[in-house]
Amino acid sequence: MTDATPILQFGTSRFLQAHADLFVSEALERGEALGRIAVVQTTDSADSATRIAALADGAGYPVRVRGRHNGAVIDAEQRCHAVAAAFQAQRDWRRLRDLAAGEVRVILSNTGDRGYHLDPADGPSLLDQPDQAPRSFPAKLLVLLHHRWRNGAAPLSLFPCELVSRNGDQLKRIVGDLAAAWGLPDAFLRYLSEDCRWANSLVDRIVSEPLRPVGAVAEPYALWAIERQDGLTLPCTHPAIQLVDELAPVERLKLHLLNLGHTWLADGWLREGRAPEETVFQAMNATAIRDDLEALWREEVLPVFAALGQGAEAEAYRDSVRDRFLNPFLDHRLADIAQNHADKIQRRLAPVVALAADLSLSIPQARLRAALTRL
Repeated sequence: MTDATPILQFGTSRFLQAHADLFVSEALERGEALGRIAVVQTTDSADSATRIAALADGAGYPVRVRGRHNGAVIDAEQRCHAVAAAFQAQRDWRRLRDLAAGEVRVILSNTGDRGYHLDPADGPSLLDQPDQAPRSFPAKLLVLLHHRWRNGAAPLSLFPCELVSRNGDQLKRIVGDLAAAWGLPDAFLRYLSEDCRWANSLVDRIVSEPLRPVGAVAEPYALWAIERQDGLTLPCTHPAIQLVDELAPVERLKLHLLNLGHTWLADGWLREGRAPEETVFQAMNATAIRDDLEALWREEVLPVFAALGQGAEAEAYRDSVRDRFLNPFLDHRLADIAQNHADKIQRRLAPVVALAADLSLSIPQARLRAALTRL
């Protein structure tokens, strides 16, 4: 297997290990990937450092896939061989600059909730300090892209996987604004804005726990929906990767079937004062609770998707969500889902009622309306 690394990845999370990295590994076996991955640790966390050390040997790591798929229980282990190199940003910055100016064609990222935040300590002097990495991820990206541009390398495609709406657009704006604030040339600003490809994407897979020192436990379901654009270079082709004209319909399915279902179960758990440690799996195995959720989906949510022209797609997605909720290996506590409950009710339930009204649907949506009136 080649050690070339045309894919540069920021972040060592167990999510990426069991999602994009595993997709690339499976695609490599079919000859359908650009090549292997160089992973970058962007934080000083001890856990990340341990993962980087384990990834650096190139021997691969296990991904245990456990759950339900099409009604059948899955419990299998795969080995991911996609990662060929692993770096720590501060320690290996000069090597990363050289790598980014050379063979890299794709950049992936999953940098956590604060990944797009800037650090006031980062400034334009870092462009000429090959051994000093910027502190923030956007500044790291800016310095690497500037070094690539200055060395005449071709533009590349960037795939942020952070759970941020229109993540590609957002990261492009942040990096572009930072470049302008640093007074960088117009030609470079055009390179960022017009030549590089910043993909909007949505990722979906529950990766429930890490394996030590590296590896992960994940559910069978996996999705990486990527908004199509001209000139985009994919890291690989894979059945879980969907190229779509618009992300909004995919986001709507996830928000108003999966996320809505979770919040509905949490709402009943809160109202009835059930056991503190109750899980989604346990709730779904209580006949009355499951029947209520099934009725909610069938009577109050699916008709809205049908009116939007997504009826068959929504029913298939609902079936996959049911399998995910019935995963016997996943201890997903309703208490965790119930955090920020009022906000989740507004984001996940209220738009379904509003859409029904906008579409002039004559469905009462009594359950959804009752939940909204309890706020």
